[in-house]
Amino acid sequence: MLLKAMVMIVVYILAALIVILLIVAALMPKIYNVEKNIIIKCSVTDVMNRISDMNYYSQWNPWQQSDSTTKSTITGTPGTTGHKYAWEGKKVGVGSLTLLSMNHKHIHFELEFLKPWKSKAKDNWLFEPWGDHNETKVTWQNSGNLPWPIARLIGPMLNKNLNQQFEQGLNNLKKMCEG
Repeated sequence: MLLKAMVMIVVYILAALIVILLIVAALMPKIYNVEKNIIIKCSVTDVMNRISDMNYYSQWNPWQQSDSTTKSTITGTPGTTGHKYAWEGKKVGVGSLTLLSMNHKHIHFELEFLKPWKSKAKDNWLFEPWGDHNETKVTWQNSGNLPWPIARLIGPMLNKNLNQQFEQGLNNLKKMCEG
């Protein structure tokens, strides 16, 4: 009898912990948004050309650089709607980044992940003349949904990691453009 009672107590405690985690996940933000900027000593056109041409993507993006097993495919014409960078790797999973639209100061991409789990995000860029107009203020913004429950629970860690990756990516972009 004592053993059965102890097992039931453990089951109730585990069930309570699961319910608490599900409630916490329900109260967490449903979306994430990361935004970082940097000043680059290069014209708006030159910086935009580096972002709108997927042939440069793996040279500045730290996430793509983090997996040496990554195989990538680039399709479409640089700087035009539909230009796409697709990847597959052990660490980075499977996904793609597709240019949706572009004007004289914005570039909008759709970021799609297929593995390890399916999700979509918006990847937006703003380019503003800065200083003596030989500089550009670059703002990189990314936002997406955090599905319930797991993604919401890891949302704070995701935000922290994305903030670090965006800072590193913008610094890499700066070095590439100014180098």
